[in-house]
Amino acid sequence: MLAGDGIGPEITRQAVKVIDQVCKKTGYMPEYGEGLVGAVAIDKTGDPYPEETHNLCMGSDAVLFGAIGDPRFDNDPKAKVRPEKGLLEMRQKLGLYANIRPVMTFESLVHKSPLREDIVAGADFIAVRELTGGIYFGRPQGRSEDGNTAYDTCVYHRYEIERICKLAFGFAMKRRKKLTMVDKANVLATSRLWRETMQELAPSYPEVEVEYMFVDNAAMQIIQWPKRFDVIVTENMFGDILTDEASVITGSLGMLPSASIGVHTSVFEPIHGSYPQAAGKNIANPVATVLSAAMMFEHALDSEEGGRLIRRAVEASLEAGVVTGDIDSTDPASTEEVGDWLAGWIEKS
Repeated sequence: MLAGDGIGPEITRQAVKVIDQVCKKTGYMPEYGEGLVGAVAIDKTGDPYPEETHNLCMGSDAVLFGAIGDPRFDNDPKAKVRPEKGLLEMRQKLGLYANIRPVMTFESLVHKSPLREDIVAGADFIAVRELTGGIYFGRPQGRSEDGNTAYDTCVYHRYEIERICKLAFGFAMKRRKKLTMVDKANVLATSRLWRETMQELAPSYPEVEVEYMFVDNAAMQIIQWPKRFDVIVTENMFGDILTDEASVITGSLGMLPSASIGVHTSVFEPIHGSYPQAAGKNIANPVATVLSAAMMFEHALDSEEGGRLIRRAVEASLEAGVVTGDIDSTDPASTEEVGDWLAGWIEKS
């Protein structure tokens, strides 16, 4: 359990309530360990991802993660260490090479999307984002001595592209067998390597329809025709931007989970940030974290039943109107109330 910053501790507490009830139903015996990460780790240890936290993650079957971020660091461009550095270190050290973000609509919430209901109703796709390469990790990176020039380097190796593409093909085979690669191959050498690698792999998956799309076009089509997509695979920075864009389809960031698949262990986290303005107020939506726990059961614990139980509970809470203020501002439930309701529903099911 890495609660992190801001609303992280509040939302992960609700997920634990749900996990405990699912474990009672499925025969698991959960054992939790807690570690520091992000701004809270900087405050207590000086390191946003301490060695103790890393060792805890390495010895765990799965990691449930809350959020990272603090305005104290966001507003200080000269800060020597930042909470987000802990997230990048965690990805590198755990080998978290693929971020899986399901983008789906809930029937009872389609009216909450800023897009028209006829556009978003029935949208259901998965974005597979490469996590450990690209411009976020490329070297050299820095600024000139006079401070007037800055530079970042985008680097990709063929093995990094191959493993993420194979994972994306695997998802496509289990779904509607359509895979969209998003790149910028008309401009970037790294994108051309991505496209070349995908073209080499595609014959091994003859059932899957593969299409290639430039990132600017993809950004438009995700908003105009989200239902046309099934599985999207792309590089680190493009995936970062496109998945946040796609999150508006559901109507609330508080509803979207994610899984970061790792070489050593995998991390499950909501896609929203630390939302420091809401910290401690018991108003944050815990559903994205709860649904991340559903992905944990499916991907890390090999329990489709556990994931299915959690999703049914979330659907039931939406139908019953037990939701936080980002979903219904007229009669909102608190963070704790939503967590208690979900856990209670699973206990009685």
